[in-house]
Amino acid sequence: MTPGNNGASTPEDDDPFGYLYADGQANGAQPPSGGYGYPNSVNRVRPVGTRQYGAPQAQAAPQQQGAYGQPNSHYAAPETYPGGGQGGGPQQQTGRAAGGGGGGGRRGPNTKGLLIGAVAVVAAVVIGIVVAMTGNDTKKKDDEAAPAPAPTRAEPTEPSPSSTQSGTTEPEADLPTTDAKGLQLSPGVTTATDIAGAESDGGAYVTNLNQPGATVTWTVDGIPEDGPYTLFARFSAAGEDQSMTLTVNGKPFGSKLNLGNFAHAEDGQFDKGWTETYAWPTLNKGSNTISVSCQDGDKCDVLLDRMYLRKGQTKR
Repeated sequence: MTPGNNGASTPEDDDPFGYLYADGQANGAQPPSGGYGYPNSVNRVRPVGTRQYGAPQAQAAPQQQGAYGQPNSHYAAPETYPGGGQGGGPQQQTGRAAGGGGGGGRRGPNTKGLLIGAVAVVAAVVIGIVVAMTGNDTKKKDDEAAPAPAPTRAEPTEPSPSSTQSGTTEPEADLPTTDAKGLQLSPGVTTATDIAGAESDGGAYVTNLNQPGATVTWTVDGIPEDGPYTLFARFSAAGEDQSMTLTVNGKPFGSKLNLGNFAHAEDGQFDKGWTETYAWPTLNKGSNTISVSCQDGDKCDVLLDRMYLRKGQTKR
């Protein structure tokens, strides 16, 4: 083709319906037989599906629509079709949007699943820590609420005196008992009845014990057998705690007989200071001698009411 020569015909002369006109027929236009009018014209129209590229291919059977959510057995990856291949062609890139869930482009990693898994792991760790801390707190509370076990210790030779008020405890009928009128008193020691609260016959009690050497003695007869006994002494103390020497069968027993102000009476209020103390001497069968005296280092400002025995070691 040279300048000024546009060939046998021009595009505007390539009329597909030229065979219908006289000038078209004069130029050799033919009715279409698989193409358009003019000889050697562009083959523009052909039935759908008849165009083939390269080697003939067998007509593919129509694909059947599978059940919802199930893979289509006739599906083939885009790269298996002519012109497919790998890469991000337009069809591959937009396949997911156009297909509505079909086999579109490649999908990225499932980051949502990874995030859910990470959150679950963190939640499990937090729950474990909370449970452990709760268990420790519960155990700690249980330990604090539980009462501490009483320490084991050997009973002292002279037990601590009872702090309960006297007047409700009675001696056993088969063991001896005595009161202020039945005790042997050393010189200067007397009985009196002017302070209320004594349980001896006529409300009598022993006084003037607060002097060196002052002694009361009880000769006990009728002890049924050798062994430990509990000696109870009812007395009154006011103000400071007191203590005197206890002697059993001529031998000092223990350290001191505790005559504390267990009733918490004010100084001089002996009528409000009546209480009891006790000791655990070992007595012989038959007759025994029990003495309470004011010796060096003793505090003896007390009133003595009565004395009685119980078998064994007891506190009431």
